[in-house]
Amino acid sequence: MWPFSRRKDDDKGRRGERLARRHLRGKGMKILAVNYRCPRGEIDLIALDRSRRAETGADTLCFVEVKTRSSDEYTSPESAVNADKQRRIKKAADYYLVSHPASEGLNIRFDIVAVVLRPGEEPTVRHLPDAFR
Repeated sequence: MWPFSRRKDDDKGRRGERLARRHLRGKGMKILAVNYRCPRGEIDLIALDRSRRAETGADTLCFVEVKTRSSDEYTSPESAVNADKQRRIKKAADYYLVSHPASEGLNIRFDIVAVVLRPGEEPTVRHLPDAFR
């Protein structure tokens, strides 16, 4: 086997995404897509948030980046969503919006869900709505 396998990290990432989905569903959000891929990039989760409909007059379509780490001692998981990553997410979101006309008229938001999986501890899940524009 290749000595630099990412298998462990992939398992951690999948677990983080599962926890993120559960967390968002617990907030009343509906998950529309998981690991959405298109020619412009990839988005971990796409969700519909109806919680501010009365306030804004429309549901909110959320493009969610999930970052999972084993520790946040030195840096937070969300700090990995830098300007370059944000640009790539926005390009993929633009593609999604053009190819899904039903999304017209919805508010758009970019969220981050930070998951920390410390060994021997309960996972920590932080949802950062409207994390970037």
